Amino acid sequence: MHSDVPFAVWSRERQQRVEDVLARALSNDAMPAPQRLGDAMRYAVLGGGKRVRALLVYASSEIQRSDPAHVDGCAAALELMHAYSLVHDDLPCMDDDALRRGKPSCHVAFGEAIALLAGDALQTRAFAMIAQSGVRDRSAAFVLLAEAAGASGMAGGQAIDLEATGRVLDLAELTAMHRMKTGAVIRASVLSPSDMTALQRYADAIGLAFQVVDDLLDVEGATAVIGKSAGKDAANDKPTFVSLLGLAAAKERAEALRADARDALVPFGDRARRLGEIADWIVDRQF
Repeated sequence: MHSDVPFAVWSRERQQRVEDVLARALSNDAMPAPQRLGDAMRYAVLGGGKRVRALLVYASSEIQRSDPAHVDGCAAALELMHAYSLVHDDLPCMDDDALRRGKPSCHVAFGEAIALLAGDALQTRAFAMIAQSGVRDRSAAFVLLAEAAGASGMAGGQAIDLEATGRVLDLAELTAMHRMKTGAVIRASVLSPSDMTALQRYADAIGLAFQVVDDLLDVEGATAVIGKSAGKDAANDKPTFVSLLGLAAAKERAEALRADARDALVPFGDRARRLGEIADWIVDRQF
């Protein structure tokens, strides 16, 4: 499926595609809402972000040669769910971060109460988008998204993260926490459009790799480049792969996860080209 198109071109096209879908989904016509709440939702979602989860949806759908139009709703849903998590994570009662995607966090721009409601509304809008999508098994996609967001996914991982501040976690505990907090939604992004359990190994590997690289960027990245407050994990005494393993070993861990992800794709041949390229992009990214 257009395998001759360079990844940079393919990814830009898909990023713009999902941006357009999200803009329509959050428009006043599609989503009547009180003005300030609607503005906060659009502020949190539109015009920023790498759209990693949407790219994974589109890339995974290529395994079964699906038309991108059939998974537009699913791609948007995963981005809405991710945006909801960022809005809530940045709140003062959580990670208390004033910067997100290079601009003031939603609660800084709109106040804590509206930010809380915006996050809630983005989550429910995500499920509406799944309902409107053309994925092969919407029921399975609903379950994947619900589990990714709930107590066994993001919410549970965030609870563990809050309780872990100031503590030393071993590698197994840290890995388990991030498989829930970060990896669950990434896993849902890979599996929702195709419902292919054969991609589970790939999804688990890149979900964890994404977090390892995030931890590296928190140490080595600049705030102006990564779009959020650099060095915040260390300042808050939060356990990370870098604090546990050190810089060199954390980089080795990311490379090992990249290799595992790519190895998991071998049976799919060229149909999984984009998933392999996304694994490289995740590990090599500088922001």
